[in-house]
Amino acid sequence: MVPSVPPLAHNRTPRLIEQLRETHVEMVDAVLGGHGLTGVAELASARARGAVAIVVPALGTAVAPADHQGAGETAALTRWVSERVRNRPAAVPPNVLLEVPIRLREEVVGVVALLRSDRPSGADAAEFLYVAAAATITELAIVNARAAVEQDLRGSFLEELLTRQDLSGGEIVRRAARLGCDLSRGAVILCVELSTDRRRLVAATIAEEYPGALAEQLDGVGSDVRPRVYAALPACGDGTPASALALAKRLATRLRQYGTVGLSSFYSDPAELGCAAQEAELVLDVLHHSDAPLGDDIAGGTYKLLLRVLASHPEELRIFYEATIAPLVRYDDQYRTELVHTLQTYLDTNCNMNATATAIFAHRHTIAYRLERIRELTQLDPSLSEDRERLGLSLKVHRLMAPRLRGGGG
Repeated sequence: MVPSVPPLAHNRTPRLIEQLRETHVEMVDAVLGGHGLTGVAELASARARGAVAIVVPALGTAVAPADHQGAGETAALTRWVSERVRNRPAAVPPNVLLEVPIRLREEVVGVVALLRSDRPSGADAAEFLYVAAAATITELAIVNARAAVEQDLRGSFLEELLTRQDLSGGEIVRRAARLGCDLSRGAVILCVELSTDRRRLVAATIAEEYPGALAEQLDGVGSDVRPRVYAALPACGDGTPASALALAKRLATRLRQYGTVGLSSFYSDPAELGCAAQEAELVLDVLHHSDAPLGDDIAGGTYKLLLRVLASHPEELRIFYEATIAPLVRYDDQYRTELVHTLQTYLDTNCNMNATATAIFAHRHTIAYRLERIRELTQLDPSLSEDRERLGLSLKVHRLMAPRLRGGGG
């Protein structure tokens, strides 16, 4: 049975009109006083002399009197309205007598319902349902305005975390706390470059999977730059870096269906979270632009150490890069050779010249010539253990710095 939508009465008495006005003022006062849907439902119940439910999926469900029905009935009511809002067919709960849709810009966002009860409702009960629907719109407007302000504050905070170097640890903790995020014990920073337009779903997934996280979208500069969602993932559980990283990695795995994900290591000092954000961006850029797939290696110890150094002291890595592999990169660019690729393959095959030749489809003598050129240009000998370690590390640095070098960044 479909509950009827009561028509507005055209022959209202002056007394009823005055009651409706007074009730509307009281309901708006309840909303402004922070009593929300519950305050509106209680007033509607008192005026209609019956049980009233207000269901707005975006806000919640309120029933008055509070003990009128059990949890199962309330859940059924909530499911019915949720389907109604989505324009899907759903069975009407048997305890609904009348319903008044709550409309925002011609779109149904909820329902005010008169429920069956032991006592008869007032003759003008339907009129007060309409007043309750109007007051609920006020509550929605307040909640939406508050959400917009919080969104701006989150975006401003995360953007400053990325761009400002003068934020102290105390200021970072205080500002995050005002947004409901506890960064006092440190955090992991996550960055997602979106390949879809489902940015709200990404933010909702972060909130669902990582309680206490602070997430917001920050648009890139230029029409060809995809938007990115940044999130601060605070210490959780026992507060150890391992537990935070484990939860962050699980979240990153789920988010990869929406784009490329960069994840920093855990930073225990809030003052260093700006570096953590830079590290997450570096991981993202490496994964996005690397010629060779890095797979899970990017999460390994050596890469993580290099990323932290690159985020906090980029000049130190640049000096190391220039003193080791940079001459090979420039030589390859100038003469269209493959010295860097040959060196990487040579190290990957445990310095086996024949295996290297087979892997890159070249003659053994060609490999020998290239290795000699590598010695001349770098002053490092791949056949010597100490030099080999420096060259191997320089290849990792090259992978991390290549996106910045291509983009002209520092």
